[in-house]
Amino acid sequence: MSRQAVFAVPGDLDSVTGGYIYEKQLLLGLRRAGWDVAHLALPGSFPDPTPKDMQVTGDAFAALAPQTPVLLDGFLPGATDPAQLARLRAPFVAVTHHPLALETGLAPGRAAHLYRVERANLARAAHVIVPSAETARTLAADYDVPAARITVAPPGVTRPEAGPEAAAPGPPLILSVGLLVPRKGHDVLLRALAEVADLPWRAVIVGGSPDPACAADLRSLQTALGLDGRVSFAGQVAEDTLGRHFSQAAVFALATRYEGYGMVFAEALVHGLPIVGCSGGAVADTVPAEAALLVPPDDAAGLAWALRRVLADPNARARIAAASARHGAMLPTWDETAGIVAQVLARIACG
Repeated sequence: MSRQAVFAVPGDLDSVTGGYIYEKQLLLGLRRAGWDVAHLALPGSFPDPTPKDMQVTGDAFAALAPQTPVLLDGFLPGATDPAQLARLRAPFVAVTHHPLALETGLAPGRAAHLYRVERANLARAAHVIVPSAETARTLAADYDVPAARITVAPPGVTRPEAGPEAAAPGPPLILSVGLLVPRKGHDVLLRALAEVADLPWRAVIVGGSPDPACAADLRSLQTALGLDGRVSFAGQVAEDTLGRHFSQAAVFALATRYEGYGMVFAEALVHGLPIVGCSGGAVADTVPAEAALLVPPDDAAGLAWALRRVLADPNARARIAAASARHGAMLPTWDETAGIVAQVLARIACG
């Protein structure tokens, strides 16, 4: 059996987002497992490719050997013109973190277009890799992907080499990590933080700004709520800097409206942080109930209640943190994740 494959990923594989981290760690894990996986770098305008980038992508697909399985980052089956994807003669495995049509804030026409494209392309996939049972259920129910062609490969974790750092002087640090886009719900978190302004705390929101309008709205809301001196936007940070934030934090909070898995929640578990968040998508599956206080999406008042409980009750915070650490210790490694995907590739390679 050949142990060769191609992993096609648009954009910068070193980008610090959950999807790109998953793809990079999966690529490295497959190579450690003895697979010769070539990285096919494609243009970075996905999931809204320019006509030129769409043509370049189709040409790259047409040039691939028909006998070598191809892994496709979720942006590709989600946004590639089906006529261009049809130029790919090799069997392909879609790595779908969550359907692109479920992104918060899309215009109805745009969401409908993404749904049609992704549904058509997934119908041609030899197999689909998803990070959670929630995404598997969504693809089976709404995209007509047979359950037998879906495999759940939860993201692995990288455990910190050192224990938690001593808390920095000052009030407890609330850490939030997520791109400044509507789906991540930072507006809900800001409103919740304003409701607990009577308590001592400081907050850092880490994440890049791919949506400048959303980022500007968040900063305006921060000012309007009187949070300029207590909440800081750190932007995208290096891996070691993010690790320090996790090590120094007292609470992890993210009001995301939907997640196909929620890798930052897993990272919070690994660091033994009590979690405050919203239960949209797969979050309730990713985060055990005893390790978090979860409320419905867009419930700023409920989120404020949860924040108040973990901030004002040290015993409750310690109990939730201990449960978080226990569950974090049981999460899979990236090599285990790669092993699941390797089994899928082996079956496809054998025909």
